[in-house]
Amino acid sequence: MRKTLTISGIECNFKSSAAIPRMYRLKFGRDVFVDLQKLKKQVEINEKLKEETGEDSSSLPIDSLEIFENIAFLMHKHGDPTQPSEIDEWLEQFETFSIYKVLPEILEMWGLENKQMSVSKKETEK
Repeated sequence: MRKTLTISGIECNFKSSAAIPRMYRLKFGRDVFVDLQKLKKQVEINEKLKEETGEDSSSLPIDSLEIFENIAFLMHKHGDPTQPSEIDEWLEQFETFSIYKVLPEILEMWGLENKQMSVSKKETEK
């Protein structure tokens, strides 16, 4: 699945596929499924706090922010191989990068991709 998102005025082509878990594991030595769940949970906690207190608690723990950056970087690099190979170089091209605008799109792509992979697997077992 592909999606174009605008970040800091730059159109970014993101791609989600069955290759992402392997690419993520090789690049970062971590499990993308575990990291996405952790990130999603942290964002939900922040949103709940915002509802309860009325305050915008948009700060995430540094490890959650790093997970987000890693996943966004990899999905953008997968969608546009001309992007820099290192995450720091990649981040340098953006003035601002809102996790709350980009993360829901990434989670949607990831959910749809996993649903497609699951359906395809079930169809091949018939």
